[in-house]
Amino acid sequence: MNEIRPRRLRTDKVIRDLVRETRISEKSLILPLFIKEGKNIREEIAALEGHFYTSPDSVSYEVEQALENNIKSVLLFGLPNCKDEIGSGGFDENGVVQNAIKEIKSRFPEMNVITDVCMCEYTSHGHCGIINKDGKVINDETLKYLSQIALSHIEAGADMVAPSDMMDGRVSAIRKTLDENGFYDKPILSYTAKYSSSFYGPFREVAKSAPAFGDRKTYQMDYHNAREAVKEAMLDIEEGADILMVKPALAYLDIVKELKRETNYPICAYSVSGEYAMIKAAAKMGYIDEYSAMCESAVSIFRAGADMLISYYSKQLSQAIRKGDIG
Repeated sequence: MNEIRPRRLRTDKVIRDLVRETRISEKSLILPLFIKEGKNIREEIAALEGHFYTSPDSVSYEVEQALENNIKSVLLFGLPNCKDEIGSGGFDENGVVQNAIKEIKSRFPEMNVITDVCMCEYTSHGHCGIINKDGKVINDETLKYLSQIALSHIEAGADMVAPSDMMDGRVSAIRKTLDENGFYDKPILSYTAKYSSSFYGPFREVAKSAPAFGDRKTYQMDYHNAREAVKEAMLDIEEGADILMVKPALAYLDIVKELKRETNYPICAYSVSGEYAMIKAAAKMGYIDEYSAMCESAVSIFRAGADMLISYYSKQLSQAIRKGDIG
């Protein structure tokens, strides 16, 4: 019997690249953008080093930067000046996200614009739905508002909507609303397995969306549960979702792999703000090399089965792909 030597395929970079199992394209990266109501705004975000608040009229610079790095998709989050009990800014045809969509699509029609569909950024109480007098989020009452938000984004020119609220039946409600208005071809990227996680801390500071009371454990998933994620995925597929998302990513690679195996649907993973902040903080302390940690963590997400990645490192990852360090 011949002696087995796996190192034969590691001794030369060309050979290592040839047999590489996990390959990443810049086109599989999605860059989050934070749109702040106002004019001429480009303001550095303290909680997300290297990222900026931008107003709708100034968002073109961020989009240009993305396209220069061959990133073809952005995910928009809105920060309105005024909030109310029903999050009416979310479905205002002249809302902050709606105006940003119009600006992007008028100048860069080739950019794939995805929008986060939720209420927490627009409600005065910071919850992802309508609340009753006891402070409980009312599931079915919330669906019509989520559907209005999604429809307003698509009417403004968005290419895809991404409901992140975790209400039961929201994919079905949004799909029905879009279809009834003739938008049969607009896909839904569902936050299918969105866990109640401590890794969202920086984002909640960025979006000013922390709940004014209580928490989101009654609608976001318990991080002890894996089978429930498969259940949520099957429901989303039945309701009309086109892409399934797992959020966060690094602590939930088992969920990414399980959903890919069980559904064979396109899987998106969201490497959230806390993951980004941890790498940044550890690098500043000299504990790790930021570039290497960024590359390794991104590859692990794709290796687990993700087809696309929402990352605050998207531009840097694109550069790493072009250098041949990953991809």
